Amino acid sequence: MNRTGKILLVLALVAVVVMAFRVSWNALRDVARVIGADDTAATLYPFVVDGLMALALVAALVLTGKARDFALRVLATYTLASLVLNYVHGLVPELHGKAVDWGRLADWDPANWALVLLATSLPVGSIYFGSDLVAKVLHHQPTTAVRAPDGKRADEPARRPHTPADTPLDLPDPAPAHTRPDAAPAVSVQVEERADTVRADDPHPSHTSRTAELSEEEEAARQAQFEDAELERVRQDARRTYAESVQAARPLSARALGEAYAMSESWARKQILAVRNADDADRPHLVAVVGD
Repeated sequence: MNRTGKILLVLALVAVVVMAFRVSWNALRDVARVIGADDTAATLYPFVVDGLMALALVAALVLTGKARDFALRVLATYTLASLVLNYVHGLVPELHGKAVDWGRLADWDPANWALVLLATSLPVGSIYFGSDLVAKVLHHQPTTAVRAPDGKRADEPARRPHTPADTPLDLPDPAPAHTRPDAAPAVSVQVEERADTVRADDPHPSHTSRTAELSEEEEAARQAQFEDAELERVRQDARRTYAESVQAARPLSARALGEAYAMSESWARKQILAVRNADDADRPHLVAVVGD
């Protein structure tokens, strides 16, 4: 919705609230007179009840979390109380002409006591809840969304690329002493470590402003190229590991190689096949020479 539409919507809401207040003001003023308020207090009484409702509504729009829930509960409580008093005024129209006994809102004593307690406690509650809501609003600090260089929110957790296994299993055959003791981590971990290394070794200042100007398509393409390069590096590491195990006369199986790099067995089988094809290409071929 554009700005003009929002302004019109707010103005319409204000108009509805003002008209509703005028309708409720008559009933609440008559109830205040019956419970003993003078003319000035009876005139101000509707502002105490419906005014706190407006304050709670504004606070609910500003606050967040538990403070917002508190403002909504105050709004609901005072809305219900105003509804009850307006309902009593509708059942007893004589309240407007002061034709009832002073302090009598209902013929049944328990109901009358409850209504009088409700009507007299609302001003005191307005002082307490109103001051609490204002304090919450004044101490509220809105959180600003920090933009990360990749165009995403900084508070959102980074998504790891999908891998068949989150934790590699133990190898069935122990690797020889001269092989690499630390198996290469998952691709996502290598990507994060590589990014941290690049940021730590970069002598130039931060390029956040420049990165922010790039479009999302360029960022996505750059991220895809970076991940492809890391995947290729993992493949080379896996092939080197298998070649070293072959030289040690203890070749790794496809399953063991895949688990070591948190990849599938089919992926590891492709790397083993690539190593064997390379060995066949480097091996000299003998050609028989037939004499005349």
